[in-house]
Amino acid sequence: MKHFLLGLAIAASAPFAVAQAPMSADPLDTLVVAYEAFEQETNPDTAARLRGQLPRQWQDVRPEAVTERANRAAALIRRIKSTPTRRTVDQQILLRLLQVHVDAAAHDAARIPFTGDWGFQAEPLFAAMQTRLVTVQDAEAWIARLEDVPRYFEDNVNNMRRGVETGWTAHSDPLATMTSQIREQIVSSPESSALYKPFLALGPDIEPAEAVRLATEGRAAVENVIGAYRSTLTFIQTDYSPHARTDAGISEFPGGKAAYAAAVAHHTAGAGFTPEDIHALGKSEVVRIRAEMESIIRETGFRGSFSEFLVFLRTDRQFYATSAEDLLEKASAISKRLDAIMPQYFGKLPRLPYGVSPVPDAIAPGYTTGRYVQGDPDEGRSGTYLVNTYALDQRPLYELPALSAHEAVPGHHMQIALAQEMDGQPRFRREYYATAFGEGWGLYAERIAGEAGIYTTPYERFGALSYEMWRACRLVSDTGLHWYGWSRREAEACFRNNTALAPLNIETEVTRYIGWPGQATAYKVGELKIRALRKKAEDALGSDFDIRAFHDAVLAEGAVPLDLLEKQIDRHIQRRRAMTQIAP
Repeated sequence: MKHFLLGLAIAASAPFAVAQAPMSADPLDTLVVAYEAFEQETNPDTAARLRGQLPRQWQDVRPEAVTERANRAAALIRRIKSTPTRRTVDQQILLRLLQVHVDAAAHDAARIPFTGDWGFQAEPLFAAMQTRLVTVQDAEAWIARLEDVPRYFEDNVNNMRRGVETGWTAHSDPLATMTSQIREQIVSSPESSALYKPFLALGPDIEPAEAVRLATEGRAAVENVIGAYRSTLTFIQTDYSPHARTDAGISEFPGGKAAYAAAVAHHTAGAGFTPEDIHALGKSEVVRIRAEMESIIRETGFRGSFSEFLVFLRTDRQFYATSAEDLLEKASAISKRLDAIMPQYFGKLPRLPYGVSPVPDAIAPGYTTGRYVQGDPDEGRSGTYLVNTYALDQRPLYELPALSAHEAVPGHHMQIALAQEMDGQPRFRREYYATAFGEGWGLYAERIAGEAGIYTTPYERFGALSYEMWRACRLVSDTGLHWYGWSRREAEACFRNNTALAPLNIETEVTRYIGWPGQATAYKVGELKIRALRKKAEDALGSDFDIRAFHDAVLAEGAVPLDLLEKQIDRHIQRRRAMTQIAP
C-alpha cells in the first residue's frame, strides 16, 4: 500500500526485456506495456517478482531518482490522456498510479520518510517476515538486500537532512515511535536479530557446506545492518531531534496545505471532497453514531452518563484477555465464525487462506491495534491478520469482532485476495490499492459482520459503533490537524469523548494521523460511498436485489477509485434489470 506523503520512492533497477504489446484493437494496450516497463525498470520488488526471484536491493529515494521517475510518469500521463480507449478503468487507474510519482516529487515528500509505526526503519523487518530462503539464489539475494540496507538508510537520512534545511521535519511523537523501533533492532548479536531468522530455515535441498557459507555471510550482513540502525539512531538523537516540529499538523509548512490537499485527493480516490467537506462530513457522522451508541447504553441497563459508561468499558476486567495467547485464541475463534458466514454474503470467495499472528514484539508498543499483511498467490504465501498483544489492558475484547471483520474477512483479506486472483487482468490492476476503496470496504465489512449476528452482546455492538465512531472522528481530527492547525489534544478530544477506544490506542492513532496526513480520511468516505451505492441498488431493484450479487459486483474489478465504482454498480443494476425482464 503506497504511502503518498512518505514519498516511498520506487527504486531504480536494471532494465530488462519486456514482452511486446499483443495485437489488439485498443491503443491503450501499448501504453500498459510502457507502464509495466516503467515499473520494472524503477521498482526492484516488481522486477524481482517478475523474474521469479527475491529482490536484491531497496528503493532509490535520492531526489534525482524521484525527479527522474516523476518526469517519466508525467510523460506517460500525457500519452495516456491523449489516447482514445475503451478500457476506461485501466486508463483512470494508470493515471492515478503515475500521478503518485508526480506528486511525490512536487511536494518532496521523501523529506519525512516515516509515519511513526511505518517507514524505512521498519521495511527490513517486514521483508524478513515474508522472506523464505528455499534456494541458494534466494539466500544470496537476501544477503545482497541486507548489504544494501546501509545505503538505503543513508539515502533516507540525507532526505531528512534536506527536510531540516527546508523546514519539513517530523513531529516529535511519530519520531519517538520510529526511534523506539530503531532501538529495538540494535541487538547484541546478529543471531538474535529478526533479520537473521530466514537463515534459520534454509531450504532442505541446500548443501550443508553452502548452508554454512550462506549463514556466515548472512551474519556479517546483519551485523552491518545493526550498524546502520546504530548510525541512524545517532543522527536522529544528535542532528534531527532538535529540529522536530512541535506543531502537530503540516498546514504551516511551506506548501503544507497544498501537500495535504493532494494527499486527501489521493487517499479518498475519486470522492471529490475538499478538506472542508470532509471535516463537515465527520461532524455530522459523529452526531449520528453517538445517538446509536446512547441507545445501546440504555439497552444494557447501565445507570450513568456516557462518559461513565466509557470508564466502565475501559476498566472492567471482564472485557480484557488474560494473556497474549488468550487474545490470539479469541481473535482466531472470531475469524472462524466470520469464515462461516461468508457464503451467505458472497457468491465468489478467495482461494488464498489467511492466518492470525501477533504483531512482532520489536514494533508492537507503537503499532496500531491490528493490521492485515497481504499474501501472494503466486508465491504460495497466505495473508496474515496481525493482532497487537502488547499492553493487554488496552486491547478490549468488545472491539475484537469488528477488528477481525475489518482486517480478515469479509474485510481486507477478502478484498485483496480476490483482487490478486482476478483472471485476465494486468498485474497493475491486481495489485492496485485505492485507499478509500480498500479501507472503505474494511469498514463496510464491519457492518456486514453486524448484519450476520457476529456481535453477540450489546457490548460488542457498542464496540462496533465505537469503531465506526473512531473513523468518523478521523475525518474531524485529521483535517483539524493538517488543515485547521489543531493541537494534538484538540485532535484527541473527539476520540476521548465519543469512543470506547483505550487511551493507548487513541494516543497511538493520533500519532499515526500526525505522521501520515490524509490517509485517515479514506475509511469513512469509502464506507459511506459503498453504503450509498447499496441503497441505490436496493431502491432500483426492489425484491430483485441480491446481497451476494451486489457484493460480488463491488469486488469484481479489484480496487477502483470511488467514481469508477459508482459506474460499476450502475452497470450491475442494468444487468440485473435485464435479467429480470427476460426471466420466464
